[in-house]
Amino acid sequence: SIMLRDGHRDLESGAKAIAALVEPRPVSIEVVTNDLDEMLDQGRKFASWAPNIVVKIPMIEEGIKAVKRLSVMGIRTNVTLVFSASQALIAAKAGASFVSPFVGRLDDISHVGMDIVGDIVGIYDNYLFDTEVIVASIRNPLHVVEAARMGAHIATIPYSVIIQLMKHPLTDIGLAKFLKDWEKVPKKR
Repeated sequence: SIMLRDGHRDLESGAKAIAALVEPRPVSIEVVTNDLDEMLDQGRKFASWAPNIVVKIPMIEEGIKAVKRLSVMGIRTNVTLVFSASQALIAAKAGASFVSPFVGRLDDISHVGMDIVGDIVGIYDNYLFDTEVIVASIRNPLHVVEAARMGAHIATIPYSVIIQLMKHPLTDIGLAKFLKDWEKVPKKR
């Protein structure tokens, strides 16, 4: 969906271009099926495109089976659409490389989305799982700060939130005062 929105019409060429741009950082490419065999076929194909491609798999029963099998093949996976700590636990036990809890979507239905991140990080720390936590569906700077404070490994942050992270009214006031004072300084001619 993101690649289509950004003008990429061919999944393979778009994925390869993005993977090359950010290498060695991971790039998740999502399967487009709920069928186990098709997930495995797509996963193998996607992983062959670049060494930093991670296969994104939905948090469903067939998805967890695919994660287990792909993990055995040495193919990294990102379990997506995670909305509970129990789902994240199952994903880690299956061998997921990453798990993506969607905090903003939980907030949207009157749950505190960041609570799940704390639970997941705590569980993973307790059992020394290698699975990394990607905080997804971030909606505001508080999500980012809380994710960092809790020890999440990665956050998918929209550009608008990155801009908000840099803003503070006292910074703006302080800069305006400094520049106003600077204008009063006699300039050498």
